[in-house]
Amino acid sequence: MEREAALEIVQKQLTPHRYQHTLGVMETAVLLAKKYGVDEKKAELAAIFHDYAKFRDKEEMKSIIVEQKMDPELLEYNGELWHAPVGAYLAEKEAGVTDPEILDAIRYHTSGRPKMTKLEKVIYLADYIEPGRHFPGVEDVREIANQDLNQALIEAIKNTIVFLMKKNQRIFPLTFLTYNDLVKKED
Repeated sequence: MEREAALEIVQKQLTPHRYQHTLGVMETAVLLAKKYGVDEKKAELAAIFHDYAKFRDKEEMKSIIVEQKMDPELLEYNGELWHAPVGAYLAEKEAGVTDPEILDAIRYHTSGRPKMTKLEKVIYLADYIEPGRHFPGVEDVREIANQDLNQALIEAIKNTIVFLMKKNQRIFPLTFLTYNDLVKKED
């Protein structure tokens, strides 16, 4: 699927602000893909669709999680996690995205997972560091991303875990497993 067609499909599902975020993620993903030897077209398409389900009705997302036999544990955690696996499902069903690598990059862009592919890492990180993001620690992660993809990912996940802990929010186990897997590789 070409960029313009994909953007047209996605724009209908997003607020103007979220669409601008998506454009930033797309540009950042392509830059990271170039830097780290990832297929730029796959990175571009995964970035465009990463938030495809972001504004879907929570009940619709719940139904999809149950009907498609996704991890039922998702329903015990913040609904912000749901748009990633549901988005991968809907990108395939509604928009015809069939590449499993792209779908996995969409699926795991909020939680991560152990043994992430480079494409998955690029999308997770592009979502975190795109130019429209402004929060404590993002500049540090941007700088690290210019040097080391894995180290930037570790820092982003660490920041996310600390942020959620400060808000007394539960942390999805896959996020801890991702962090542990990345740190283990750094030993």
